[in-house]
Amino acid sequence: MRSRRLPVAHKVTDLEISMSLIVQKFGGSSVADAEGVKRVARRVVDTQKAGNDVVVVVSAMGDTTDELLDLAAEVTSNVTPSRELDMLLTAGERISTAILSMAINDLGAKAQSFTGSQAGMITDGVHGSARLVEVNPDRIRESIEAGNIAIVAGFQGMNRQSGDITTLGRGGSDTTAVALAAALNADVCEIYSDVDGVFTADPRIVPTAHKLDTVTSEEMLEMAANGAKILHLRSVEYARRFNLKLHVRSSFSNLEGTIVIPEESAELTPTHLKEIPLEQPLISGVAHDRTRAKITVVGVPDVPGSAAKVFGLLNEAKVNLDMIVQNVPTDRPGVTDISFTLDQAQGPTALKALEDAKAELGFQEVIYNESVGKLSLVGAGMKTNPGVSFTFFEALSAAGVNIDMISTSEIRISVITELSKLDEAVRAVHTAFGLDAEGEATVYGGTGR
Repeated sequence: MRSRRLPVAHKVTDLEISMSLIVQKFGGSSVADAEGVKRVARRVVDTQKAGNDVVVVVSAMGDTTDELLDLAAEVTSNVTPSRELDMLLTAGERISTAILSMAINDLGAKAQSFTGSQAGMITDGVHGSARLVEVNPDRIRESIEAGNIAIVAGFQGMNRQSGDITTLGRGGSDTTAVALAAALNADVCEIYSDVDGVFTADPRIVPTAHKLDTVTSEEMLEMAANGAKILHLRSVEYARRFNLKLHVRSSFSNLEGTIVIPEESAELTPTHLKEIPLEQPLISGVAHDRTRAKITVVGVPDVPGSAAKVFGLLNEAKVNLDMIVQNVPTDRPGVTDISFTLDQAQGPTALKALEDAKAELGFQEVIYNESVGKLSLVGAGMKTNPGVSFTFFEALSAAGVNIDMISTSEIRISVITELSKLDEAVRAVHTAFGLDAEGEATVYGGTGR
């Protein structure tokens, strides 16, 4: 197998393409049924016939993971991350790898399927959201050197200490693909889904969203962190760390897709500069997230160290927090209210940790609300353009959207609002910043579930 690596953002020539190692990842909607599997198989074989070495990472077919979770819920009331749940959920990807390998072999090419552990994906021992600690793809290299297309099950790995199978969390197949691409010194990692690239908003919510030809890794990181489902957050972090080029495309079309441009600090050549717009767009996109919940800890003693105790407790419970606001009520002297958002899946864990420590922390009550949504405006152009905040909040006001919490960074504004108003808010902000296209975006498959 060739180990030569092209510069990350290099625009390859036809000759160079014929010498590339390409990692391709296909999502569940791309392999949702037999016809989808055969379509993916043809694309993969065509990529190899063009002279490339190919590694494929595949997700479970269609809504298989959700269906397995539903099945688990029918036999137990305790569907929480565990060894047995990971054993169940990883079955979906194993089915996909085997069936895709069969389809590729039927086309006359050679393919071998691998589970995450067989592919050398070594993780910590956290079930449901394991993190990669090592990638050792020796068997993948051997397979490619033998002329095979290697098909790897995404979303999964193995903890070396326990020997148990683990999962990387929803969307983890993206992370599998990027980690393998980095470990194999691949030229590019192509992420295939049911849309033609990265759009200015979810085209299921905003049909007039338009595709971005390029987006910076910094912007993509903010979009992924704030609800954009096109790429898994950890995969973007991984690609950014290893300066890996990502190409987001649709498996249902041959359109060019979106290039995620690596770090600005990477060495840029004149060829690189052809891919980067001369003027950074003001706004790259509007992201939304329906998976947030809000917790308010009411009546926390307003003394130094109280907030540290609250967040220390949540840290011990391994609860990841998002937005945080502290309010000092004028009608209740000596106390403060602390509000924060988190993933709904971690809501029960956070509530139990707080209730168990109520006497120790001395607060009055905990209020939990899952009927909230998060809306985020992302764009590197915010750094140098005034008036963004005014346009953003004016659009929300005109749409009758009330704001509960606000958080900002150099290139992002995020708000928490009522869940029932979220879709309307996304469309209002998208229009206010002139992001609407004349036609409608095409969504080829998938349910958005």
